[in-house]
Amino acid sequence: MRSAIYGAGSLGTILGAFITRNGGQIDLINRNKAHVAALREKGAVVCGTVEMVQPVTALLPEEMTGQYDIIFLMTKQQHNREVVTSLLPHLAADGVIVTLQNGLPEMLIGEIAGEDRVLGCTVAWGATMTKPGTCELTSSADSMTFSLGSFSAVPHKHLGEVKRLLEMMGRVEVDANFIGARWSKLLINAAFSGLSSALGCTFGEAAGDKRSRKVVQALIKECIDVCKAGGIRIEPVQGKDIVRLLDYGNPVKKWFSFLIIPIAIRKHARLKASMLQDLEHGKLTEVDSINGSVSAYGRKVGVPTPANDRVVDIIHRIERGELSATFSNIQFFEK
Repeated sequence: MRSAIYGAGSLGTILGAFITRNGGQIDLINRNKAHVAALREKGAVVCGTVEMVQPVTALLPEEMTGQYDIIFLMTKQQHNREVVTSLLPHLAADGVIVTLQNGLPEMLIGEIAGEDRVLGCTVAWGATMTKPGTCELTSSADSMTFSLGSFSAVPHKHLGEVKRLLEMMGRVEVDANFIGARWSKLLINAAFSGLSSALGCTFGEAAGDKRSRKVVQALIKECIDVCKAGGIRIEPVQGKDIVRLLDYGNPVKKWFSFLIIPIAIRKHARLKASMLQDLEHGKLTEVDSINGSVSAYGRKVGVPTPANDRVVDIIHRIERGELSATFSNIQFFEK
């Protein structure tokens, strides 16, 4: 079977390196010419919590030939309609697109490729590209897990093969309640990726400071509340029931939730959000697909989401050059 990672940036490069090292066939495809050239010359250089150098097959999009049985999609969501449409000629008739993107991308991809040709996957670890060809794994090695599933009632025929490839890097859970697993990841991204990007800091710094931790707590609470209103059961993350640990309805539970937030994120404390990396490079972010998704669903089910609304507003102001991504932006959450 032929498989590819389309949009092999920091996460995709590391995933591709693990799959290749463990005997899997995978092409790493990226439009960044410098990154592809470095991968071809030196291999995928992985540093951080895991150290390795692995030769890989790296291609530019225009160098793709033939059809793939499995395409792991790891681009930003802003251009999903264009990107997925361009991939269809390279997807086998019985092939599958596996989206490892943030937010809730499966519905749009399903509209384009067909719902029965889409699998979703949440990633419980993070990475940063430090230079072309070199990516830092910023999460602990024991957190390299995946949750795999589908919004379709019928499992895709390649589900087992997708699972086998992902298991070349870490543990994979096939989740019957995949929408709940998606919201688990969305909760973490909204709370930590969104806020840390607005404040220009790491996950650990956002959780460690008591002022920003209050905002993290509010962002988490809003995600939990909109899911309750919408009848969505949020799935555990790496065996931890995040709703039971972090939800609250009285002062004691709220104090406990506040206390354990730094503990809950400690394995990912070094992580710098991809949205923050985009802001640092003057790029537009996918905040509308992360915190914006929480806000949109909140409007649908009648639950206010002021903290998520504020994150969206601040990040868009940073994109427009009206603000910088600095911790002083915490003031906008305290008004």
